[in-house]
Amino acid sequence: MKRSEISDFFRKRDTAWQGHDADALAIGHAEDGEIESPLWGKIKGRSAIHKSYVEWYKIFPDAEYITECLLIDRDRAAQFIKMTGTQQRDFCGLAPTGKRVQFRLSCLFYFTGGKIANEIRIYDFTGILLQLGVLKAKPAF
Repeated sequence: MKRSEISDFFRKRDTAWQGHDADALAIGHAEDGEIESPLWGKIKGRSAIHKSYVEWYKIFPDAEYITECLLIDRDRAAQFIKMTGTQQRDFCGLAPTGKRVQFRLSCLFYFTGGKIANEIRIYDFTGILLQLGVLKAKPAF
C-alpha cells in the first residue's frame, strides 16, 4: 500500500472507532488476519476479530479513541492512541464497576493486500485493572 492509502485507511478506521462500528473495523482485517493483545491473547480470523470489537463496545459502551500519532513505513504502521471508557459489563470476570478507565496504547500493524494481516497491541493491562479496583497498589514511598 502507498503511504497515502494507509493514511486514508486510518482516517476511516478512526471514524469507525468513534462510531463503535465493529463491522467497519473488522472488514479492515484480512480474512485470516491476527491480533495479539494483552486482553484477548491471540485472535485469528476476521469473525473472531469482529467479535472482539463487539465485546469491547459492550464492556465500554462510551469508549473514546483518539489517535495521538501515526507512523507509516512501507507496509507497516504504528499508531499511538489514548483510550477512555466506563466499564458497564463483565470484564475478565469482574462485575461492572461503573468506573472510568484511561490508558494509552500502541499498535503495530502489518498490511497485506490493503488489509491488516497482523496487529500487535501493547498497553498497560495491569494499570487498567488498578483503575477498575481489581488490584490494589502499595505506595512506592
